[in-house]
Amino acid sequence: MTTTPPRVSDDRVRRLTSTLYGYAFLEDFILLYPVYALLFSDTGLTVWQISSLFALWSVTGVLLEVPSGAWADTVSRRLSLWLGPLLTAAGFALWVLLPSYGAFAVGFVLWGAGGALGSGALEALVHDELERLGAADRYARVMGRARAAGLVAVMAAMGLAGPVFAQGGHTAVGAASVLVCLLASATALRFPEHRTPAAGHDSWTATLRAGLAEARADRSVRGALLLVPAVSAVWGALDEYTPLLVRGTGVADWTVPYLLLLIWAGATAGSLLAGEGERLDTTGLAALLAGAGLALAVGAAGGTPAGLLLVALAFGGFQAATVLADARLQRRIDNGGRATLTSVAGLGTELATVSVYGGYALIASGHAHGTAFAVFAVPYLATAAVLYAVARSRTATTGA
Repeated sequence: MTTTPPRVSDDRVRRLTSTLYGYAFLEDFILLYPVYALLFSDTGLTVWQISSLFALWSVTGVLLEVPSGAWADTVSRRLSLWLGPLLTAAGFALWVLLPSYGAFAVGFVLWGAGGALGSGALEALVHDELERLGAADRYARVMGRARAAGLVAVMAAMGLAGPVFAQGGHTAVGAASVLVCLLASATALRFPEHRTPAAGHDSWTATLRAGLAEARADRSVRGALLLVPAVSAVWGALDEYTPLLVRGTGVADWTVPYLLLLIWAGATAGSLLAGEGERLDTTGLAALLAGAGLALAVGAAGGTPAGLLLVALAFGGFQAATVLADARLQRRIDNGGRATLTSVAGLGTELATVSVYGGYALIASGHAHGTAFAVFAVPYLATAAVLYAVARSRTATTGA
């Protein structure tokens, strides 16, 4: 029988959460984000070469996602969070100091590896530390705020990149990005970690096998693993195309950034409200996804600037559902392989995201971007239907 740990002073919870929020902000406060495509183009890369770099980035993440989670469970989650930004900083430094296709490729591999180290390790560390402090019920609220901090950082970076670039070009923007990564790495050292490596596992491969065995043995874990990519992959991929969606409404190009901020504000609000949504049962989560899916379909298909308000509302719903899906997964995992299984969910998200990119290209090549967005509301309606059916089945079983 599992006993609930006694509650302790909120000071320790505040130390954990303040470190988390600072880390989440610094991870996304990268001034290179809005302009690195310009760096590639100014160096003389072709569109094919730039696309190949993005593919290399994705492949690196897919290959390292799960092994990095197993390594974090075996060695140290805090070490993973410290090392990840250092690898990313090295990649950005290469881009600025030695701008060339080879340096960009190595930089994307380093960036992909750095991202993989943090994926899974962060959620696992935060959940286990909150659980140790008797505050596991705050996980969704805490992670929702962390996601909101990251979104605010993205918007702040978008706003600052222009002036910094105008003053110092790619060198200044790159140097600022490297500095922020180093600050993120230093911040990771403040994370508490009161755990020992996974018991009985001599290597990360053994930890990986144990984590996958848990997923095979526990149906609820499998369901939670599938729910994460089902909720997060589609809208995460659609985000890359939001500038095209906004332009397709007929607005002037100079207004596009402001309307994008509206959509990001919706996602940020969804993050902040995720803690309240933790009280939703399976039927409530299904209703949230269905409502967000309908808002996306109607708002995007309309092709008007006013419809972007519904798109922002939809992104807020999807962001909240993403946090809630992660919280459900964390509740079902035995803490020994938490980072491993969270990384498995991340791998599913990566693979599903790539498939969305391909499907979007097929649809948008012959139709408006608003139509493509509306079509991709269908997976959310389907997921909502499955969740509703599961909830009805459980109700019928318990009532029998």
